[in-house]
Amino acid sequence: MQDDRIRDEQVLAPGARILVIGASRGIGRATCRAALKAGYRVRGFARNIAGAGIRHRDFEAFSGDALEYADLAEAMHGCDGVVQSLGIRADPATLLAPVSLFSQATRVMLQAMAQTGADRLVAVTGYGVGDSRRSLALPERILFETVMGRVAADKERQESLIRASDTAWTILRPGFLTRAVSCPSARLRADPGEWRNGFVSREAVAGQIVSLLRSGEYSHNALVFT
Repeated sequence: MQDDRIRDEQVLAPGARILVIGASRGIGRATCRAALKAGYRVRGFARNIAGAGIRHRDFEAFSGDALEYADLAEAMHGCDGVVQSLGIRADPATLLAPVSLFSQATRVMLQAMAQTGADRLVAVTGYGVGDSRRSLALPERILFETVMGRVAADKERQESLIRASDTAWTILRPGFLTRAVSCPSARLRADPGEWRNGFVSREAVAGQIVSLLRSGEYSHNALVFT
C-alpha cells in the first residue's frame, strides 16, 4: 500500500487525500474544513481558492478551472477520492440563461478520474433534482421548476453522467441551506418514501460527506439529506 493512497474498496481512511472541487465557498469550503478535522489530506480546487482562507498543514490550494481537463487532472493526481460541490450565482441573469456548468464540469471530472485512478466520488446536487422532484408538494414543485428549472435540468444531466460512470459514486441532495452551524434534526434519507424537503446547514452537509467517504456506504445511491 502506498503511503499517499489509503484505500479499502470504497472506504477512505483518515490520511487519504481528497480533492474538493468548488472549495472556495459554501459546502465545498465547509467540506475542506470537516475533512481536515477528520484527519484527511485535502486539496481544494477552485478558480479563486485563495478566498477560502484555509490554513492547515494538510491543505493544498489548487487554482484552476473545473471545465479545463488539464487543470483538473493535475489537481486530481495522487488523490484517493473526489468531492464535487459546484454552484452558480442565484441571480435573475444566471437563472434565466442556459445552464451547462454542472454537466460540462462533470464530463471533465469523470474523464480525469478515469485517467488518474481516483474512483470514489461524492457529488452534491440538490433536493428536487431527478427522482426526488416527485416528492415535492405540487405548489413547491411548480415554484421550483419556475425558478430553478434550467439549473435543475443541467443537474439532472450531471446526475445521469455520474450514474453511467465506472466510479464508486454517491449523489447527495441536500434541502434548503441555512447559515446555522448545527442542524441536529437533519438526517440521511435513502428510502424514497422518507424523502421530504427541509432545512440543513452547510456544515451538516459537509460532515455527512466526510462520513460517506469514511464509511464507504451508499455507493451507487442517490440520497436526500434534510
